[in-house]
Amino acid sequence: MKILVVGANGQIGKHLVTFLQQSEGMQAKAMIRNEQQADFFESKGAETVIVDLEQDIDPIANAAKDVDAIVFTAGSGPHTGKDKTIMVDLDGAVKTIEAAKLANVKRFIMISSFDTRRDAIQHAPASFAPYVAAKHYADDWLRRTDLDYTIIHPGGLTNEKGIGHVTVGEEVERGEIPREDVARVIVNCLENNATIGKEFQLITGSTPINKAIDEL
Repeated sequence: MKILVVGANGQIGKHLVTFLQQSEGMQAKAMIRNEQQADFFESKGAETVIVDLEQDIDPIANAAKDVDAIVFTAGSGPHTGKDKTIMVDLDGAVKTIEAAKLANVKRFIMISSFDTRRDAIQHAPASFAPYVAAKHYADDWLRRTDLDYTIIHPGGLTNEKGIGHVTVGEEVERGEIPREDVARVIVNCLENNATIGKEFQLITGSTPINKAIDEL
């Protein structure tokens, strides 16, 4: 199985590409913005494709033509303005969903925000509300498709070493989770078709990742 990782140069994306390349039966195709980012992925033996997420749909669809699944891990980051939030977290996500349709790729995993319900937008701090709104509408767009989707809502992301144990559920208490463990959860979802059509919140917990995903 070949997986197009959109946002591969991000911190979750790099962990994900590493794990996919180490797995049996899966390989990563890293979608990156420029050639200077390629060295990391080539050192892992991963294929790379240069596509700017702010381009039109066609280049994304072309990147997806030979893959079996797409994982959207891209994000505008905490230090950008509302314009980048719109262009990456909303428009970039929607274009990737539409590109999946054009490329006939059914399996799609979306890395979202912890809570993207309508109420969460209204209660988010002013600086964070545009991001939550972007994720809300991107998630909703995906739900309305016939793609085999999974939507993952991770808690506060950290760069701590992953422990391989999580808590997942439709609604869990707010908490944190290492990016490394988010990447491990993505791999488990790719391996487990029972996660198709599901979405869940995700934080560090006491249950081994594979068991937690099996019990969804």
